[in-house]
Amino acid sequence: ADGVDFVKGIHTLGGAGDPCTRYGAAIHIYTCNSSMANKVFYNADGDLLIVPQLGTLFITTEMGKMEVSPNEICVIQQGIRFKVDVTGASRGYMLEVWGNHFILPNLGPIGANGLANPRDFLTPVSHYEDVETEHVVVAKFQGKLFSAKQDHSPFDVVAWHGNYAPYKYNLKNFMVINATAFDHADPSIFTVLTCPGQLEGTALCDFVIFPPRWAVQDHTFRPPYYHRNCMSEFMGLIYGNYEAKEGEFQPGGGSLHSIMTPHGPDANCFTGASNAALNPVRVADNTQSFMFESSLSLKSTTWALKTCEKVDDDYWKCWQNLPKLFNPNQK
Repeated sequence: ADGVDFVKGIHTLGGAGDPCTRYGAAIHIYTCNSSMANKVFYNADGDLLIVPQLGTLFITTEMGKMEVSPNEICVIQQGIRFKVDVTGASRGYMLEVWGNHFILPNLGPIGANGLANPRDFLTPVSHYEDVETEHVVVAKFQGKLFSAKQDHSPFDVVAWHGNYAPYKYNLKNFMVINATAFDHADPSIFTVLTCPGQLEGTALCDFVIFPPRWAVQDHTFRPPYYHRNCMSEFMGLIYGNYEAKEGEFQPGGGSLHSIMTPHGPDANCFTGASNAALNPVRVADNTQSFMFESSLSLKSTTWALKTCEKVDDDYWKCWQNLPKLFNPNQK
């Protein structure tokens, strides 16, 4: 469609909780091909983590400007006004959280350095415009959109200080940690940002990536292992081929594995990895996949299940050809 701006192009895939009670999360996608011009948006409900997949976003905020391209992310906190300009067709993912903010994960025994380092997060340089023309301000409040007009630009903040400001991060700067002897480390080692949950040790939502890296483990099935757990896992693909479902999982697509739903690599990945020589190999080169992982039981929207007409009804078949190889007599 012509003339779809960032706000018009937002569609909600699912979520849980309630912005009125200040606890929960939602997953959205956006598709747009038009700049917002004199339209401005702010989210009164919570923070937004934006993951561009196609096209660069030129974001103007009250604190300054950010240019956010695929393989970069940005966070715009609750209440901060912003607009998005684009130069063509653009698409991406958004994670919205209510009731807390994104922080760096506790590194524990990793120590002082590793994963996403604080020095690599960038905040805007102060920028203002003194423009007295009509602007439309769109607010998301209690899950609904409201709009009002004003006779000047809201981006007239001459200077700011403090730490409540939007920021961006380039995923190529993530310092990968991985198992180097045998077995798998917990995927939490790939956490970029976390929004803490109400219970200590749980996340309202984590933002996790699976970046290019080396795999060197011996006596190990190296792809992500088959599992079920107490988290909801939404996977997305920015570019490339996801190792566990190579060729099937497309950039811009997504998958949701709900709490306690078994999942893992498809049959082709299983066969290939089971027979591969365990030499040091590169994994996920020219690929960037990610996961929104939440302790909440996420409920899909009607738009995601029906309206978009993009659901893969045969997704489950990727596991049907998994061979049964267990041999009780093998020592």
